[in-house]
Amino acid sequence: MIALRLFNLFFITSTLEDECEENRGIKTDISLYKRGDLLVVSRTLFKHFGIYLGEGCVAHFIPDILPVFTKEKFIVEQMVTNKRLIFGVLAKTASVRIDSLADFAYGAKIQVNSTDRMVSVQPLNGEEVAQRAEKLIGSFSYSLLWHNCEHYVMYCRYGVAFSFQTFQFCKTVRKILFSRMMAFLSAIIGVFIILHLCAMTPLTTLLIVIIPFTIWMAS
Repeated sequence: MIALRLFNLFFITSTLEDECEENRGIKTDISLYKRGDLLVVSRTLFKHFGIYLGEGCVAHFIPDILPVFTKEKFIVEQMVTNKRLIFGVLAKTASVRIDSLADFAYGAKIQVNSTDRMVSVQPLNGEEVAQRAEKLIGSFSYSLLWHNCEHYVMYCRYGVAFSFQTFQFCKTVRKILFSRMMAFLSAIIGVFIILHLCAMTPLTTLLIVIIPFTIWMAS
């Protein structure tokens, strides 16, 4: 119980301190955005997405660990900082919430509807996009690859839950794993395992042959 209270206090204190630090001096011109716009900001390793609802408010799907440890509405509604976000990703806990433009941007430059030129379907009407975003407000399970903030906004604006970031990541991983060099390395490792770590049996020999062969054929 003591550990839980200390953990809770750490996140509450960090949230309030980081919010003051990040939002100091930030000014946002809300006249640049229309209800239903898809907004994108760059974070350290990824892009974060949201739907503009009007009057300076943005709906976005964001990981957050804090609701697991406290139900205090005032605390949970504070801006989700990097500490809360990272632990939320690991715990796969997230929610669709409404924040201000400044909190959503987190100090980064906001791009508007940049995905329109990347998809082959026309975006839905702005009001319909915003209403979809509002209907999904609440807590949901989170997956960095299969259910993230980009899936949320793509569904709201285009009717299809898709993530270009996930696609590019999987494409890169496939390129690395299913390369000729990886096939060669897996064959060398397999021979080493047979000769030094285990007896040569039909099963181990078959696996050592199949794995490099599969990688080679997929490359």
